[in-house]
Amino acid sequence: MAAVSASTVGRIWRAHGLKPQRVKTFTLSNDRHFAEKLEDVVSLYLHPPDDAIILSVDEKCQIQALDRTQPGLARKKGRFGTMTHDYKRHGTTTLFAAMNTQDGTVIDACMPTHDRWDWIRSTRPTRPQRCSSGSLVTSAFTCTASPPALPG
Repeated sequence: MAAVSASTVGRIWRAHGLKPQRVKTFTLSNDRHFAEKLEDVVSLYLHPPDDAIILSVDEKCQIQALDRTQPGLARKKGRFGTMTHDYKRHGTTTLFAAMNTQDGTVIDACMPTHDRWDWIRSTRPTRPQRCSSGSLVTSAFTCTASPPALPG
């Protein structure tokens, strides 16, 4: 068997778009009712109830608010832009985002904490005064009759 150099292997991989170092993972749910729940969610997106507001939601907590300690130098011909390696911390924030699946509008809000009241406040621009029949479900709470009163 002839020896093949590492550079030859690399050229072959690049020519065929192979990246063996990259791995995709997935997890299968062990919920016995997963298929039914999935069908309900997909059906809601494909056939929303009349006068419904369907939001696709996500949240990202513990985002670090960082700032460089000094401004970077601008790029010039023949030179890259620069920035310092160190930064100053300004605490953390939570990003809430929702996309209205009917018209594609996106609402977002950064909140200092991560609780259901912050989520309720972040969705206020799209939320009707009262929930109609059915439920408004988010990642933080469920509303079955009317939204809870906000504290304070």
